[in-house]
Amino acid sequence: MSDKAQVRIFGTVISTYTRIVQITCEEAGLSHQTTATAANSPQNRHPFGKVPVVEVDALELIESVAIAQYLDNAHNGGALQPSDPAKRAVLDKWIAIANNYLFPLFEGGLVMPWIMHRVAGFPIDPEKINHALPQISRALGFLEAELQSDGAWTRADGEGGFTLADVFLYPIVRSLELTPQGEVGIAQCDHLKAWLDALGNRSSITATRWEIEN
Repeated sequence: MSDKAQVRIFGTVISTYTRIVQITCEEAGLSHQTTATAANSPQNRHPFGKVPVVEVDALELIESVAIAQYLDNAHNGGALQPSDPAKRAVLDKWIAIANNYLFPLFEGGLVMPWIMHRVAGFPIDPEKINHALPQISRALGFLEAELQSDGAWTRADGEGGFTLADVFLYPIVRSLELTPQGEVGIAQCDHLKAWLDALGNRSSITATRWEIEN
């Protein structure tokens, strides 16, 4: 691990994927600075208007999976990723589930409506939220069931250690918990709630807390 690497992160401040990169930096012991950059602003260098964009080791990187893997591999000895191909496949599966299914569902159904309401005063759309709630409930049930099985992301390394699957899943699930309906739903999932609470005390998580969590 290099103690000289400086990571510059360009992304929105209250952002799931900005935080994922921040958590990875903390796990790798890397100094990092976040410059507030709106996704669709002219200052954003991502070719498809996404965040974050990262500068590190004279590289400009986009896409959070590639960024997190690089930071872990180059500066953390790959400690957040199992080397065994089967265990790595489980890890990659959970990162894909988080990015492709959980994030769009949670973000569009509950998280953004509540953020826009609290930050910008936009009215809540009950119809939109009620339409998403059954799918969100099923997703939470799936996560709760998986946490009771051998296929859960918490055992993606085969030993129950902290991995990139946790790094990606925590901000996604935590952001849902910060909504009224999400908090109620997660409170009914004993194993999922316990996982969230346990990770909430990890130093990389506490160091990257959003202001809205305080």
